[in-house]
Amino acid sequence: MPHTRFVSRCFQLPTARIAYLRFILEGYDGLAFMRTLDPGRGLVEIGYPLLRRRDAEDLLGALEPEIGLTEIPRPDDYRPL
Repeated sequence: MPHTRFVSRCFQLPTARIAYLRFILEGYDGLAFMRTLDPGRGLVEIGYPLLRRRDAEDLLGALEPEIGLTEIPRPDDYRPL
């Protein structure tokens, strides 16, 4: 069974938009997953399989202006899964 590699990126967005982002990502079954790193600061981590990189990044690019999604450097207090 081949090992599936994932891309992991961190983003900040308005806290009121976190649930909407999760809803959208879940609608694209298996394309990407999200975990909330700090709901008070609107920090999330989004991961996706390397094989689906183009589709995931196209979706994230479309969501940037719609929901105020901004990629940020990995926070210093980040704890990997």
